[in-house]
Amino acid sequence: MKRAAGWALCLLLTAGIGWMPVSAAADAAALNPYHFGFKKSKHQEPASINEEGFKGIVQKNEAIFLGDVTKKELYLTFDNGYENGYTAKILDVLKEHQVPAIFFVTGHYVQDQPELVKRIVDEGHLVGNHSWSHPDMSQISNQRLKEELDKVKSGVSQLTSQKEMRYLRPPRGIFNDRILAASKELGYTSVFWSIAYKDWDTKAQRGAQYAYDSVMNQLHPGAVILLHSVSSDNAAALSRIIIAAKEQGYEFKSLDQMQARTY
Repeated sequence: MKRAAGWALCLLLTAGIGWMPVSAAADAAALNPYHFGFKKSKHQEPASINEEGFKGIVQKNEAIFLGDVTKKELYLTFDNGYENGYTAKILDVLKEHQVPAIFFVTGHYVQDQPELVKRIVDEGHLVGNHSWSHPDMSQISNQRLKEELDKVKSGVSQLTSQKEMRYLRPPRGIFNDRILAASKELGYTSVFWSIAYKDWDTKAQRGAQYAYDSVMNQLHPGAVILLHSVSSDNAAALSRIIIAAKEQGYEFKSLDQMQARTY
């Protein structure tokens, strides 16, 4: 029966049934959505995306996942979808320790928190694009993508002295080859991460020690750290994280200072 089934399949393929042209197959692959994930770092070894199935796409489109893993450099990134009362404290800590960061903002944040957006830029940090309405980017057209990104860029430009916007974080880490390529064409570098933990759920905060341990246990050279500004745990633990990382010889840098990308 197995041999007969095999011959039947061969006949179907020969007849062109179920066959897809190479170009069509490539187009379909470009539309295939991924949720960004990674193998966490242990013992200060770099995090990995070797087993996630999208490494080639990330690398081809020159997205950021890791910096230079030969240097003890760290990059702090925050997602600001909405304000939960902690961004001012986070900015206070960054100012105290003279640490740069990038804040990826949505349209809601730009409209709802103009003074905080101004403060972010005035204090020397970058503002990145997190889209206007936080959609699943793999499901929107390239034209809609441009509109989403242009609205955030324009809003920030009108509020602050930052007139250019070069970095993008796809909402919820959902992406595909098409959307990374289209973003790149618009002048953006997509930014993922190599350190993260479940900090975004405001109903499941577990305390500053948990946040501290979650970040420090994953620390590694070249790390891009994702934190959500809505987390009370992050706001409470940030100063300790910065102090401990510096004590281990790490230096915090701006994404604009990243000299090498590792995949």
